[in-house]
Amino acid sequence: MVDFQSRDTRRTDDEETADEPVEETHEAEHEHDDPSDDHEHDHEHADSHDHHHHDADTVGVAILTVSSSRSLDDDPAGDAITAAFEAEDHEVVTRELVGDSYDRVQASVDNLAGRDDVDAVVSTGGTGVTPDDVTVEATRQLFDKQLPGFGELFRLLSFDEIGAKVVATRATAGVVGDVPVFCLPGSENAAELGSTEIIVPEIGHLVGLAGRGRDD
Repeated sequence: MVDFQSRDTRRTDDEETADEPVEETHEAEHEHDDPSDDHEHDHEHADSHDHHHHDADTVGVAILTVSSSRSLDDDPAGDAITAAFEAEDHEVVTRELVGDSYDRVQASVDNLAGRDDVDAVVSTGGTGVTPDDVTVEATRQLFDKQLPGFGELFRLLSFDEIGAKVVATRATAGVVGDVPVFCLPGSENAAELGSTEIIVPEIGHLVGLAGRGRDD
């Protein structure tokens, strides 16, 4: 019979050391690093570079004021858009004014988007909810692609200035052929906000993407 009480259960120092886990060195840890991480980082960098490869440095923009009560000599909203583009060395190739007419607005946007010297169109006016606010309806019919994020961001930024009144703002944007088209409200503050905070900072990238492959 085995006497468990008298059995020597002490362990030697060597035995304890042998059972202890050995910490991995930094070199061992690096041996387990996945080399594909570096390749993935390089791939992401390449994708980012390619994504901006077609960005336009200088954009030719057409500005269309939709109003039955203003003139180009009295057009603070159009002036604000012009100033925003010219401040970043873009070219305003034409400014036009058209009354609050569905057919005339649609024809004007279509003609401007079809010009060879126009890379983008920005309209101001006619985006509210009164019966003669028809810019959105007239222009949207021309869109090959819509850019819903523009209106969403514009209303988000506008909320800080006008609060809940922003629900009556129907600013929108889309692409006609390969030309981005933006529809801003008719107030000077709204035109300046949309131009300086959203359109101008992104216009080179959007024009490049919309016209991608045109000259390839």
